[in-house]
Amino acid sequence: MFGLSNKVSLPVKFENIAYLSLGSNIGAREHFLEQALFEIQRLPEIQILSSSRVLETAPLENVNQSAFLNQIVKIHVSPSFTLPNLLETFQAIETKLGRQHRAWKGPREIDIDILSYECIVMETAFLTLPHHSLVTRPFVKQLLEEMGETELIPHFQETLNEKYNS
Repeated sequence: MFGLSNKVSLPVKFENIAYLSLGSNIGAREHFLEQALFEIQRLPEIQILSSSRVLETAPLENVNQSAFLNQIVKIHVSPSFTLPNLLETFQAIETKLGRQHRAWKGPREIDIDILSYECIVMETAFLTLPHHSLVTRPFVKQLLEEMGETELIPHFQETLNEKYNS
């Protein structure tokens, strides 16, 4: 399922650290964000270290839908919990909370994106790290900065520039 990945030099501060983006634009949006956080914090392999405020944002790629509520979450992941485990677990939480895939970039009850994991740079059919949102969605940078997480985007800048600004 997952191919080999590259790690950009790994500062200790990113070891076993992942950043997530949560989003919802259907129904009780705040409730979906709260439930996603609840489900994540229940996992023994994950510790929530910090989370941003909730921010309402306009849809970007598929603009014919309601506004989103978005939030960034920083987590510590147990070293024994693999990246495939992490992805599968978040997809299971989305399913448990009722996410349905209606259309490309379409409305969703809950979306849990892995923005980064450690300093892994990879691209598979299932997961791309770092996630394009680090450069394509301004709210991600805004919320990371508000959280004091100013080193994440610059750490991946060369990779992100090559992929999304070429």
